[in-house]
Amino acid sequence: MISLAHAAEAGTASVAGAPTTSDTFMFNIGMIAVLFVLFYIILIRPQQKRIKEQQTMLDGLKKGDRVVTAGGLIGKISKLTNDREVEVDLGAVKVTALRYTLQIDAGDTTGLAKPEKSDKKADKADGKDDKAA
Repeated sequence: MISLAHAAEAGTASVAGAPTTSDTFMFNIGMIAVLFVLFYIILIRPQQKRIKEQQTMLDGLKKGDRVVTAGGLIGKISKLTNDREVEVDLGAVKVTALRYTLQIDAGDTTGLAKPEKSDKKADKADGKDDKAA
């Protein structure tokens, strides 16, 4: 067993090279600051950029623009009702949509994924036929 005198002596002795309380505190504050900067760069800044681009696109809408709604409907703007709503012509039907639900300008196809084209000659060469299923 350890005697109380020996335990008290070991508790008061400091280890050479051990960080002090202030060093540990400053390191922890520094790590929090680094995490905040990374959080800002990775999450907040790109989201703000996306919101700014969306707002610019919505502010630039005019009659005749092709748009895609949040529900995936593609149509042309037939009427700008007010600063919150637009009338979208879907062909046979006209619907009123809120501006903020318009995702992209359909005339700008950079945001749309293009379907992959299937090579029918390669499928037939592999023994795959549309009739045999």
